[in-house]
Amino acid sequence: MNLRAEAARLGVQTEYVDVFGGRRKVPRQAIEAIVEAMGAATATAPTKESAGRTRGEPARLAYQGPAGRWWLLAVQLYGIRSHHNWGHGDFTDLLALIELAAEVGAAGIGINPLHAPFDDLPEQPSPYSPSSRLFLNPLYIDLAAVPEFEGCRTAEMTSAIEPLRQSELVDYVGVTALKRSALRAAHQAFLHHGTSARRDDFAAFCRSRAPTLSRFAAFEVLRRRFTTPWWTWPSEWRTPDAAAIERLRTETGDALGFYEYVQWLADQQLMRCRDRARELGLPVGLYVDVAVGVRADGFDAWNAPDAIVRSLSLGAPPDLLNTLGQNWGLAAFSGVGLQAQAFVPFREMLRASMRYAGAIRLDHVLGLKRLYLIPAGMRPDQGAYVRMPFADLLRVTAEESVTSRCIVIGEDLGTVPRGFRAEVARFGLWSYKVMMFERDPRGAFWPPEHFAERALITFSTHDLPSFMGWLTQHDLRVRAALGIPAGETGEDRVRAIAALEAALRRQGASTCDFPAIAGYLAASPTRLLAIALEDVLELSEQANIPGTLDEHPNWRRKLPIDLERIRSDPRLARIARLVAERGRAAHATAPIVAEQSETIAR
Repeated sequence: MNLRAEAARLGVQTEYVDVFGGRRKVPRQAIEAIVEAMGAATATAPTKESAGRTRGEPARLAYQGPAGRWWLLAVQLYGIRSHHNWGHGDFTDLLALIELAAEVGAAGIGINPLHAPFDDLPEQPSPYSPSSRLFLNPLYIDLAAVPEFEGCRTAEMTSAIEPLRQSELVDYVGVTALKRSALRAAHQAFLHHGTSARRDDFAAFCRSRAPTLSRFAAFEVLRRRFTTPWWTWPSEWRTPDAAAIERLRTETGDALGFYEYVQWLADQQLMRCRDRARELGLPVGLYVDVAVGVRADGFDAWNAPDAIVRSLSLGAPPDLLNTLGQNWGLAAFSGVGLQAQAFVPFREMLRASMRYAGAIRLDHVLGLKRLYLIPAGMRPDQGAYVRMPFADLLRVTAEESVTSRCIVIGEDLGTVPRGFRAEVARFGLWSYKVMMFERDPRGAFWPPEHFAERALITFSTHDLPSFMGWLTQHDLRVRAALGIPAGETGEDRVRAIAALEAALRRQGASTCDFPAIAGYLAASPTRLLAIALEDVLELSEQANIPGTLDEHPNWRRKLPIDLERIRSDPRLARIARLVAERGRAAHATAPIVAEQSETIAR
């Protein structure tokens, strides 16, 4: 095999220019490993999707939403406290948040990924490291809203709920164990006493999600049987066909049916949230994050081994903050594998989230163009960039966006290749702007009119400090205590705060607080503004500190007050009123952006 020619055919770049301006050559061992891993998914002939596509052909512009400019209330759903949940936010909490959004004039609710996790590994709670992006996390099911659960609650179960509800952090081990027990009780009640209408609904759901739902249920049973990664299982279970799945169903009684039932409950409750948002006339409804990859030992990688390469891990090359590079521990789509399968796995992944959402955010949208992949057992700085079928992936995304009437926002933070954002925008995908980073070369914050229309704008993200944490330098102190490089000094932050104060004064603000930030962003022409509930409540902690595992309670923090009290919190009412006033004033003479579904010249 001519290694260089094979690498070129598979899109593997044998060298690249790093952020320091140096040309870095990829070790031959890494190139060989990547080529070998991707070779199994290679398609030598043009595929149905990519054959005959040229830049001059027209493409459908992604769905742009109804006319207007809006704002969203963004929350970490797992961290919601309420009088009814079991110590972990659930879909009934989300329903209440949707009602709250309508009351305060928001267009919807933004939430973290709801992907299915390894629920027997509750100590690894990151919503961005799922087993499957095709199915839902059962921890969000509200058991009290499940008809079959009525009468199943025991005194022991009731006594266990309150400590979970009152805990400072989400107790994933406790919540998972309790909900799993409750779901099994509900399933047994469904089998023995379920109404005919409920049985018919369940059967219809299973048919609509076949055959993938049956395979998901089989995987959940098999991974508990073998307790090792799926590629070590007996050969008959590494890539079972439909007949093998049905044999497993017969052999295991109600086991597969239980996991199908759980997904049915989750789908019912989340669809209820989607439908309620539509009834209330919310322009967006749900805005949901979509993770960039999946666990190599999870369902999606097992279900589509030719489209997801388990032995290559997503990451990032060395940069100023991570001089050794990063390994995110996630498996990603293979470009050649997707082409060989006419992009069906990619379409299914998009549809799984668009089913419920009026807008989705694709985490690390740069991955549609190229991925930094690290072979198993190698260091992060020994990886290589692999090109993806960029135009095809954008076209597929735009098509699914139109079909589902779902806005697509690409998380495009950091350094991206020249022309990347323009190409993404050409297909109608929106950009993602974080005010914290939006400064000119002198360090001054850009004025509101600087921002583009087709974007979502926010002050911070889940991986960055909250406004109060940033303003008080709390994040710098936390990182110093953990021994993590901050990327800026206290003096740098003082200068940044001074620059922010100056920017706010230029817009007429007399204080440097979050309401002033919200008004500043509302005055921009950007069509979508996300306001984090943590900022409304003036919290200093952030949801996640990248680069930490057990050192920081990532994805475990709860809000300090119950959802019931948030509804009457004057801080939320003030921000909602200010955003509405500033938005009306700033956009009184601005053109209204209409819904678009036209073709665009390529």
